[in-house]
Amino acid sequence: MTDTFDKFDKAQEKLGAHEIAAWLRRHPNFLQQFPDLALTLVVPREQGSAASLAGYQLEILRDKNRELSRRLQELFANAQENERLAVRTHQLTLALMKQDRADDTARAMAASLEEDFNGDLVRIVLFTPVEGLDAADWLQTIAEDSARLAPFRDCLKDGEPICGRLQPEKNALLYGVRAEDVASSALLPLPGRGLIAVGSRDANRFFPGMGTLFLRMMGEAFDTAMRRFEG
Repeated sequence: MTDTFDKFDKAQEKLGAHEIAAWLRRHPNFLQQFPDLALTLVVPREQGSAASLAGYQLEILRDKNRELSRRLQELFANAQENERLAVRTHQLTLALMKQDRADDTARAMAASLEEDFNGDLVRIVLFTPVEGLDAADWLQTIAEDSARLAPFRDCLKDGEPICGRLQPEKNALLYGVRAEDVASSALLPLPGRGLIAVGSRDANRFFPGMGTLFLRMMGEAFDTAMRRFEG
C-alpha cells in the first residue's frame, strides 16, 4: 500500500512539473515579473540555452549589488554630512557660551551662520532691542505684536523650523531689497525671542522634508545663551 501511495505522489509531482513547464512556455516573461524567483532556481550548467538563465540570474545579482552600493554611498555621505553638522553645531554652541554680552552673542550667531554654515544671507529678527547692538544688514528689531510679523504668526506659534522657498511676504520682510536673490531658506522661529533665517541663492540648498534637528539645536543654543543676560 505504501508503494502505491509513493507512486501516486510521484505521479502527481511529475504531472505538476509538466504543467508548470507548459505554463512557463506560454508565459516566457514570467521571471521578469518575479526576478527574486529566478535567483532561487537551480540552473544546470553546460546545457546549451540553460546558460542564458544563469546569465539572467547573474545580471539580477549585479543590479542588486549596484543598488546596494548606491545606498551605501548615500548612507556614508549622509553620515559624513551629519558629522560635520554636529561638529559645527557644537562649535557654535561653544562660541555663543564664550560671549560676555548679549550683543556679542548675537554677532557670534550671525557670523557662525554665515561662515560655518555657508549662508548666503543671514537674517536675525529680535523682538526686543539689545543694548550695544548697532544697526546691521543682518539685524532687525521688531516688536512681537507688530502687524509686520503677521505672516510669521503660525510658525512662531509652533516653533517648528521651515525649509524651502518662503512666501513672498516672508522673504520681503526678512531680506528686504535682497529678497529676489534668495531661492531657498531655512527659517528658525524662536517663540518669545524672534526669528533666524539663512537664505541661499541655490533653490535646492534648503528643501521641505530635510532634517531640522541641527537647526533646532542651534536655535536652542542661541536662546539659552541670550537668556543669560536677561534680568
